Amino acid sequence: MTLLRKLGSDFDPTVVGEIDAQLSAFVERERIVILLAVESGSRAWGFPSPDSDYDCRFIYARHPADYLQLFPPRDFIEVPPGAVLDINGWDILKALRLLLKGNAVVIEWLTSPYAYGGIAAFRKEALALARRAVQPGAVARHYLHLGERQRRTYFSDHRAVPVKKTFYALRPAVALRWLRLHPGKAVAPMHFPTLVGESDLPANVVAIVDDLLARKAMTRELGAEPLPSEIGALIDAEFAIAGEIWPREPGRPDLTIIAAANDLLRHWVEPNFG
Repeated sequence: MTLLRKLGSDFDPTVVGEIDAQLSAFVERERIVILLAVESGSRAWGFPSPDSDYDCRFIYARHPADYLQLFPPRDFIEVPPGAVLDINGWDILKALRLLLKGNAVVIEWLTSPYAYGGIAAFRKEALALARRAVQPGAVARHYLHLGERQRRTYFSDHRAVPVKKTFYALRPAVALRWLRLHPGKAVAPMHFPTLVGESDLPANVVAIVDDLLARKAMTRELGAEPLPSEIGALIDAEFAIAGEIWPREPGRPDLTIIAAANDLLRHWVEPNFG
């Protein structure tokens, strides 16, 4: 069995040790197997700041007997986030249900470039299921709702806002553009520079994005300024197009997809506790 472990060269060993200890404590206390534990958030997206926190997310399986109860354990595990570390995980049942609904968060966990632990075969099989089962329209709607919420929250007028917030609306917009330019595909790159490189953005927008990325990587505080007009125009255009071309109610997965997800579930629950 090949175990996952790949961390960035800039990861703080002390924080990584805390994450490892917390994951081990979950395994012992909750009687679980961690199938995948990754870094999510700005570090995995490819636009960290020197003071970016650590966002560990994981997928786990419980003992089969834990699922055969009138009142099963809750389907997530979390600890209160701190100033540096935010860690929580989803039961494989929750993760697979959301995946089939087009939840892009699960897809991003499966494609994160950094792994604290887990089983390589699980990630490979779950990602193969995602590519087969997830409807692009469902993922697009996820990014559209996320992006529009960020747009309303931070950029509804022309006031200055923290520059890092720009990425909260820009990343969903570029993901929507990627989905539009890659018909039939639902798994967009999580790594933002890769996403930008595969989305055929105008040269002037790429120059602004490159400048923002370089500035964000060098300093803790980027300050506040209005949203660049070119970025705002791109965001608004992609959200408007997405609202027109993607169905509001994507279809339900067919029975063969549900059966494949059930097979994956059984394969990764039963053997681990047999």
